[in-house]
Amino acid sequence: MMVRRGKAFEMKRTGWILTLLVCLAVSLFCVAYPTYVIRPFRAQGARELLAALSVLRYRNAVTILSALVAIGSALAYSRRTTETPSRLAAVLGALAVCVLAALARVNVYEQLMFHAVDRPAFQAASEAKLDRDDKLIVVKIGGIARGYPIREMGYHHVVNDEVGGTALVATY
Repeated sequence: MMVRRGKAFEMKRTGWILTLLVCLAVSLFCVAYPTYVIRPFRAQGARELLAALSVLRYRNAVTILSALVAIGSALAYSRRTTETPSRLAAVLGALAVCVLAALARVNVYEQLMFHAVDRPAFQAASEAKLDRDDKLIVVKIGGIARGYPIREMGYHHVVNDEVGGTALVATY
């Protein structure tokens, strides 16, 4: 037996799917664009940096709103269709938007890539493999000297250390 559905029903169904796809696109943009623009060791133009920082400023609210709308769209769509693959696709789309909303709260560079060095390893200066032009941040406390290569500091930005019984943070 074939069930005939009206044009209004199909329009509503298409609207829910389009809404879900827009939420997915907006959330993906909110996560990917700032990550792409603000990546390290890449020059940024003033306009693109301003745009990326503006997206960063509002992305938490935008992605939460997108997740809520996507969940609502998936539920509404699932009520209007009996096709299991279509329902599954709508639920997976809403789940993807929710995952992107969670990822919007992670600063990839500061939390994952450029983490502080809490247990630095050292070797004698005569054994260190440094180029002639390498620059160091050097600290000497109580007769104990430490050198922190700026090339390494460029990746980690912060080294937590103790020199001669004194706690210090070297940063660059």
